Amino acid sequence: MDSPMCLIENDNGELCVVQEAISYLMGLKHQIVVVAIVGLYRTGKSYLMNKLAQRKTGFALGATIQSKTKGIWMWCVPHPLKADCTIVLLDTEGLGDVEKGDSKSDTWIFSLAVLLSSTLMDLPSIHLHSRGTIDNDAVEKLQFVTELTERIKVKATSPTDDEEGLGSQFNQFFPNFVWIVRDFTLQLEIDGSDINADEYLENSLKLKKGYGKKITDYNLPRECIRNFFPSRRCFVFPIPTTADKMQQLDTLDDSQLSREFRNVTDTFCHFIHETSPVKTANGGIRLNGRMLGHLVNTYVDTINKGDVPCLENAILVMAELENQVAVEEAFTLYKKDMEEVKALFPVESSHLSKDHLQSQKHSMQVFMERSFKDTDGKFCTILAEKIKEYAASLVEENKDASERKCKALLEKLCAEMDQGVKDGRYSTPGGYELYCNHHDDLVAHYRAEPNKGVKAEEVLEHFLKVKSTEFSSILQADIKLTENEKQIQAEKMKTSELEQEKAALKEQQEEIARAIESFEQSKEAYLNEMMQKVEMEREEQQKEFDEMLERRMQEQAYLLEQGHKEKAMLLKQEIEDIQKAYKFERAYDIQKQKEMMDDYRNLTQAQQQQIDDLKGALQNKESKQSSDCNIL
Repeated sequence: MDSPMCLIENDNGELCVVQEAISYLMGLKHQIVVVAIVGLYRTGKSYLMNKLAQRKTGFALGATIQSKTKGIWMWCVPHPLKADCTIVLLDTEGLGDVEKGDSKSDTWIFSLAVLLSSTLMDLPSIHLHSRGTIDNDAVEKLQFVTELTERIKVKATSPTDDEEGLGSQFNQFFPNFVWIVRDFTLQLEIDGSDINADEYLENSLKLKKGYGKKITDYNLPRECIRNFFPSRRCFVFPIPTTADKMQQLDTLDDSQLSREFRNVTDTFCHFIHETSPVKTANGGIRLNGRMLGHLVNTYVDTINKGDVPCLENAILVMAELENQVAVEEAFTLYKKDMEEVKALFPVESSHLSKDHLQSQKHSMQVFMERSFKDTDGKFCTILAEKIKEYAASLVEENKDASERKCKALLEKLCAEMDQGVKDGRYSTPGGYELYCNHHDDLVAHYRAEPNKGVKAEEVLEHFLKVKSTEFSSILQADIKLTENEKQIQAEKMKTSELEQEKAALKEQQEEIARAIESFEQSKEAYLNEMMQKVEMEREEQQKEFDEMLERRMQEQAYLLEQGHKEKAMLLKQEIEDIQKAYKFERAYDIQKQKEMMDDYRNLTQAQQQQIDDLKGALQNKESKQSSDCNIL
């Protein structure tokens, strides 16, 4: 992308997705790192975003008091440090723009930046006082943080986060947070001791002890930042150049900027590039551009309907769309893998079965890697059914190809005999013996022909039955043979037919046995792949939960250390409630997954019944054949 594109327009408070930008975003197949910046207008956000894009120009900087960026603008550039990864830069319109006169859209812009990013940078307009801390005004102007529980829901069916405890779920899904301080001129020290920028930020987020509205108002935004964004960093930028050159910041050569400013800028850019994670959804799902595009559409549609964006619902919508694509891609891959063996039809069943199992495994692996949140196995079952139906059609195509080849071969081999019958060659004394010799040669040549496929014996059986009338006519017309000899030859002919029936039956039995084996192997492969997927997702969820719990416990320790015993006790109770809820959810998920596996086994039982029916039909045929042999 040569230059930024508007991703979400803000038309007088009405948010609208720009389809051209969405189309570009959804064409990105690489994993994405999403870095968004928010802050009051005219604070230099666009300059830093251009630096992260490693360009001097791109996002509009502007040199007046007007905000140049409206809505959310996007710039997709190759990641400078991570191969096969795209960094998506989101520059948001300036918050608090007096020309808008509408703080509601500011809140939604901020909320969208939080929802879409993997790293969120805030660049507030701040005033510093002599104690060397971030002015309380700067923290309070980030009032959008305090409204996030009203603007974002984690789960569709759970109570609001306010009722559960501030940040109990949000910090598991929210981006890394980077606070940027510009035009910093003071010493980084507290009580005479030097500190770094991160300690500077943490000091500004300390909570006050006591009660009352003033203390509550003071603590609320700090509690929100601490709870929602457990991963926090701070960068302090000195004044870059003289006041008269500030308006030309984007055109200045680096040599015209102060060395300290350049150093901080380089450190900042390297930090963002090196540490900003790939955008992930719950369960460790790494997003690509298309998946992020689904989220953008879902969130903006929800906001425009007057509803509150819900992470769980948005991920489920995205999963539904992505899993549909995963099914089609995996099924297309299966068909492509089977093209090679299909071109060789007819082939032996063992050959077809082997290729089917390999292609199915490959297809399932691709689906499992691509799919997510398929908790009830709906899409995996759809794929299994599509593969089963297509495999069944291949079996029939292979049979048809075998039948055509065998019939054509017999027709070719039989041509000379048919002409002999027409010419009366076998209607002379001794003609039956000549006919039998020619017939035996025909069968021998037929059996010697390779690669006839699965219908070889069955087609030969049918051929011999058709020819039995011709046999009888020539036998009865041969005056060289006595009646007794004719009877003996007739019985031999009948025995030969039964032997061929037996060969055809054996061929069918082997076909059924291979079908059963293939069926069992397919079922086992499916269940193994599904169990591996389930286990992987469980491990990822456990890892996310453990990390979230560790952060909450660290916050509890901090509150105790700072003397906030009541808040620490409340957080302790919250942690216990979270653990109980998680244990219940895990037990519920395990039960649902067990039911899903059982449903698949029930589905395969129906397929097993079809095989049992075929086996029964073959057994009946075998019994009849045995009875005929006994009669003879």
